[in-house]
Amino acid sequence: MNAPDRFELFVLPDGVKKLTITPDTKIPNAATFKIEKEDHTLANMLRMQLLEDPKVLFAGYKMPHPLDHYFILKVQTTPDTNPAHVLGNAVTELIQTVGSMKNKFEVRLACTSGS
Repeated sequence: MNAPDRFELFVLPDGVKKLTITPDTKIPNAATFKIEKEDHTLANMLRMQLLEDPKVLFAGYKMPHPLDHYFILKVQTTPDTNPAHVLGNAVTELIQTVGSMKNKFEVRLACTSGS
């Protein structure tokens, strides 16, 4: 078969960075982020979280090819901040949101299993 081994979907090869940042030279306060070994799940969550920030003017992503396991995220911000900073904030907020959801689920599960 031509299918890649499953571990290739999430294991970074030696010398490959998880995140690569490229400042945009044509658009002010914009950058392109290449995030390796991730898919639409994280890309869409990041995009939506970034768009919640009033300092973000644009956030979008693309998956170049289904067999390439990375996505390209483009972010443009207002002049008083930068794309790397708002991406860091978005990641922190997503981690907090997922943690909160996990806690609520565990509480609900404990309530239903105890009755």
